[in-house]
Amino acid sequence: MSSTPYGQDPDAHPAAPPDAPGPADPRGRLVAVRGEVSKAVVGQDAAVTGLVIALLSGGHVLLEGVPGVAKTLLVRALARALEVETTRIQFTPDLMPGDVTGSLVYDARSAEFSFRPGPVFTNLLLADEVNRTPPKTQAALLEAMEERQVSVDGRPRPLPDPFMVIATQNPVEYEGTYPLPEAQLDRFLLKLVLPVPERAQEVEVLSRHASGFDPRDLAGAGLGPVASGADLAAARAQVRTVGASPEVLGYIVDLVRATRSSPSVALGVSPRGATALLASARAWAWLGGRAFVTPDDVKALALPTLRHRITLRAEAEMEGVTTESVVNGVLRTVTVPR
Repeated sequence: MSSTPYGQDPDAHPAAPPDAPGPADPRGRLVAVRGEVSKAVVGQDAAVTGLVIALLSGGHVLLEGVPGVAKTLLVRALARALEVETTRIQFTPDLMPGDVTGSLVYDARSAEFSFRPGPVFTNLLLADEVNRTPPKTQAALLEAMEERQVSVDGRPRPLPDPFMVIATQNPVEYEGTYPLPEAQLDRFLLKLVLPVPERAQEVEVLSRHASGFDPRDLAGAGLGPVASGADLAAARAQVRTVGASPEVLGYIVDLVRATRSSPSVALGVSPRGATALLASARAWAWLGGRAFVTPDDVKALALPTLRHRITLRAEAEMEGVTTESVVNGVLRTVTVPR
């Protein structure tokens, strides 16, 4: 595992574990997804790893990055590598909840109403610019994210398995946006920040396009399935067997509680955040070939798991304090178990 904690340095892209088994077992197949996605996406290895961790944990991801850093391409490439379905919804101010979940449609031939599924009935749902739609439509995702179902006309309708929401938001545009409320932010397992590629990576992007790469033709780029939904289900079953000692559990709780007592914080990480940190650390440990969680695993996933669950005081924001600096601060001050 990289010596730099995953997610703390946007330029640190942890490599696949050197002792990863062959492609015949779930771990080998999930590790192979990284390399397959890199055939289409350059310079976002950390984000790919985060998406795989979220899939293994059964969680959802909030992607933040300026336009043009391959957020949509990343999701499409991931879906192809996993051989699962993906749907994209462009969130706009006039989008209605029924446009997401589906609605009842009157059939004149049968004189009955029938349910027409919305785009949420997929495996990987790309909710593009989710903060551009009003809270009522944002709330339509809450039940889907938490319960893996939607209710239309009082009847619950289960979503496919696997199901993951990958929502994107632009960090530099605020006009005409509706900031996600704390309750919805807390539903995301990870918040991943996609950096602008380094110069060498950007040259590589241009070289691929100059050689005929078409982002709309992933098959032409040689990208194909290397894992399946069955592999993911088997991998999740193995992740659930990864153990965590009482000392590690105590360390997670101490980190979370430290965010609540920070003088810069108005609202700290909730107990759900502690369970999310445990889940993501278990997935990261499993990817590394370990049957137990270490404090380093917890530190590696602390930033992407916790930063979006913290609300700063207004005066702290004016002084330049960020949620990232709060998380890094508690990582430095909370005692690490031996």
